[in-house]
Amino acid sequence: MKQTILVVEDDNMIRNLVKVYLEKAGFEVIEAVDGLEAKDLFLNHHPCLVILDLMLPKVSGEDFCGWVRTQEQEDVSIIMLSAKSQVTDKVNGLRLGADDYLTKPFEPEELLAHVEAVLRRTGRYCQKITYDGLCVKVRKGEVSLRGEQIQLTKHEFNLLYHFMQNPNTVFSRDQLIEQLYPNSESAVYDRTIDAHIKKLREKIRDKDQTQKIQTVRGMGYKFVPEDSVF
Repeated sequence: MKQTILVVEDDNMIRNLVKVYLEKAGFEVIEAVDGLEAKDLFLNHHPCLVILDLMLPKVSGEDFCGWVRTQEQEDVSIIMLSAKSQVTDKVNGLRLGADDYLTKPFEPEELLAHVEAVLRRTGRYCQKITYDGLCVKVRKGEVSLRGEQIQLTKHEFNLLYHFMQNPNTVFSRDQLIEQLYPNSESAVYDRTIDAHIKKLREKIRDKDQTQKIQTVRGMGYKFVPEDSVF
């Protein structure tokens, strides 16, 4: 699964150039032109790294950086971009919560090298699956919906993780029983899976009431992201 990078830059030429180089390097890239849009994308996509221009409309880069660090997202790295090249500017940026600081103008290859260096240090912590603002952090056993933590039981977590690893795939109850109870010596019934599904649906239901785990009559269940195309 590709690592997601959020590029927050109001200069279209710079943003597009950065996107092209990052995508060629194998990253998934999402873009924002101002700090307000960046907040929404951050909560919906849970990026592993943010490339952040400091001079932004609506919400400044400094304020956005500070906001990110209040979201308890310590597995997200930030690289600041700025035309300010004084040592004091770099120091202030790092103290605000940035992991790296790169001055403009820069070569795309230089930025890519900084991205790769930062992710070598922090990327192992950024193991997550995200759809429509729903995020499963594998190493930590945590689930959140648009930044809000959700408490799941062990079986609910494993069930959601299995579904999100295989979006739009139908699983029968027997397949889900085998996934959740591989070494069970006692009988596990279909209604047990139905109960897990019911509770999980209630916990991950979004404000628009969209049902992410759908019933396929006569077959089982499947996880359907909102942005799926059929």
